[in-house]
Amino acid sequence: MNPTNKRPGPRTVVEEPYKINNRILAREVRLVGENIQPGIYSLTEAQAIAREQNLDLVEISPKAEPPVCRIVDYSKFKYDIKKKQRELKAKTQKVVQKEIRFGPNTDDHDFEFKVKHAKAFLESGAKVKAYVHFVGRTIVFKERGELLLLKFAQALEEVAKVEQMPKLEGKRMFLFLAPKPKK
Repeated sequence: MNPTNKRPGPRTVVEEPYKINNRILAREVRLVGENIQPGIYSLTEAQAIAREQNLDLVEISPKAEPPVCRIVDYSKFKYDIKKKQRELKAKTQKVVQKEIRFGPNTDDHDFEFKVKHAKAFLESGAKVKAYVHFVGRTIVFKERGELLLLKFAQALEEVAKVEQMPKLEGKRMFLFLAPKPKK
């Protein structure tokens, strides 16, 4: 009996993304790879060729007619695919979005301070989400909030482009800015 008096949980089985060797079910396969004459072979012929070279027969395109198989070292093949995926992931840009909050009665000094911060965010490549938060009865100053956001967009027009004009949602009016592409 287990010393912790618990039954063991279900075992996790890692399913391979590709069918290899005896798991391939097709009768005929299109064979590609190095040191091979490309063409259509019966499954047994293809497996025999792979065994002769001490490599694996890997089904890389199961939806093709007939399925496409490659003769490779499977562990090296999986490693190369993971390496390519890591490289692609590293190359993708992560979009950072910074928020800047205003009140409908924001004074000039605070406004200039927030413009300076937004400019720094945009120059570093981040998007900026500026919003005016209306608390309590300040919702009656919607026009003042919209003018404030438009003035904010105008102050940043040399480094940013407007993605979405001021729009009221609930008690907040939003404006989205994205950095202009660098020349």
